[in-house]
Amino acid sequence: MIGICGIIYIDPTQSHNESPLTSNPCEIMRDNTKLQYLKYALVSSLLLIATFTLAPARADQRADFLAGRTRDCRRCDLAGLNFKRRDLSGADLTGANLRDTNFHDAKLVGARLAGADLTAANLNKANLSRTEMGGAILRGAMLYAANLDAANLGEADLSGARMGTARLTRSKLSKAVLRDADLRKARLAEAIMPGADLSGAALDFAFLRGAQLDGAALRETRLTGAELINASLVGADLSDANALGTNFRGADLSRAVLAGTNLRRANLHEIKLDGAVFRATAMPDGSTRDE
Repeated sequence: MIGICGIIYIDPTQSHNESPLTSNPCEIMRDNTKLQYLKYALVSSLLLIATFTLAPARADQRADFLAGRTRDCRRCDLAGLNFKRRDLSGADLTGANLRDTNFHDAKLVGARLAGADLTAANLNKANLSRTEMGGAILRGAMLYAANLDAANLGEADLSGARMGTARLTRSKLSKAVLRDADLRKARLAEAIMPGADLSGAALDFAFLRGAQLDGAALRETRLTGAELINASLVGADLSDANALGTNFRGADLSRAVLAGTNLRRANLHEIKLDGAVFRATAMPDGSTRDE
């Protein structure tokens, strides 16, 4: 039996007791058209509902976070709020607006702050160990005595940040921007900082034993009395840096640019200087080296 658009052909071999097939391709096509229309209507309705409920949902998320009912507040606006001494360990604040927010002495262990805006935020004495802060903006932020051990700050902007005595042991700062940052007496042992920009930063008496600073920019950086034992500074630019009394023992400065660098009273024992560039460089013994 073949049926096309309502015309039914009965197979002569079909038994008289059997009912002829009443469905046909046109009916199937009409059913499929109805099904497609229903699917389209359902998707349109869901999109409309999402459009009207997204903003209230985000507002509810912010309210729940402030009330302590959740630690998930991605892209929330929390600018200027006070979280002093709050325990926000593991919180997800990815992309949040945290400008001028107070996190003094707060606990943010393992928190997610990637892409968050922490401009001028107060993070003094905060525990930020193992936090994810890749690409975060911390321009002018206060991080005095903060704990950033093993934190990921890759490509973060810390220009002008005040980080005196902060702990950044084994932290990841690849391509981070720390121009004019205050890192006096900071602890950066084994920190991973290739390509970081530390131009004009203050690293007086900082502890950078075993730090990786390959290709880093340290132009006009203050390194007075800093410890860079066994640090790697291959290809780093230390033009006009002040490394008075700095301990470079065992460090690798191969291909480093040392134009105008002050190395008076610096410890250069067992260091590698293959291919390093010297131009009006003040050497430990007070002489000037040009090559």
